[in-house]
Amino acid sequence: MNCETYHIPVLLKESVDGLDVKPDGIYVDLTFGGGGHSREILNRLGARGYLYGFDQDMDAQREALADERFTFVRSNFRFLQNWMRYYDIEQLDGILADLGVSSHHLDDGERGFSFRYDAPLDMRMNQQATLTARRVVEEYTEEQLADIFYLYGELKQSRRIASLIVKQRSQRPIETTGQLAEVMKPLMRYDREKKDLARVFQALRIEVNGEMNALRQMLQAATELLKPGGRLAVITYHSLEDRIVKNVIRTGNADGQRPEDVFGTLPSPLKSIAPNVVTPTPEEQERNPRSRSAKLRIAEKDTQ
Repeated sequence: MNCETYHIPVLLKESVDGLDVKPDGIYVDLTFGGGGHSREILNRLGARGYLYGFDQDMDAQREALADERFTFVRSNFRFLQNWMRYYDIEQLDGILADLGVSSHHLDDGERGFSFRYDAPLDMRMNQQATLTARRVVEEYTEEQLADIFYLYGELKQSRRIASLIVKQRSQRPIETTGQLAEVMKPLMRYDREKKDLARVFQALRIEVNGEMNALRQMLQAATELLKPGGRLAVITYHSLEDRIVKNVIRTGNADGQRPEDVFGTLPSPLKSIAPNVVTPTPEEQERNPRSRSAKLRIAEKDTQ
């Protein structure tokens, strides 16, 4: 399968340019997907360079590249440090991550990521994981559901949404994306229905896949693994992700708090590469609607 049909890479040139690829460097693509970003990195590597591609999805593994300079790692990127230790890699020249759900996941109706299709409520990026969106909807308490929709969907009516779900599931199970979308209708304004439904689905997907904790762990590992002058390029799609990435670059901490020692506030080990945020051109947004909310942040490990 061609990577353009599996997953259309977002901000391809801008993100790989941001890595400032060295021909003999060691790089990691933490969100391999269809391999679009990885192919571009390999195009810029020499014979002595190397690339590791991470993805927890077995569908992505089928897209793994036949290149002696490449290794596919089927794993959540939160385990970046463990895997680099396994491969005896102490430092990296660059790390790239394209966060969020891929176009492949959205277009595969059976995976349950999109309300465009009526499919089982699944949303697992790792199909071997046990927690599904159906289990969240059917088993979480009203308070837990409200917290998820508020924190991960930034929905002001999170409590009403949670209450409605609990009421409806007591009458009949909510098992498919179509059923969930139908349950939500009384709370959705016509002019915001798609946007608010997307936030409901986003919140469930983040919970099912533990995305925020995984992102925090990955960024901590990336900061430690990058060699001085090494580059980090991260593409985000919503404010929750972007806030964490921005905080880590600015302060070295996902919560935005600068750590201190006995001598005072410590500087961040990363520095932002100007411009602070890169967004897709109007042409890319037209060609690839998924890119419309994308933001690229690039940082460099301090050389001091």
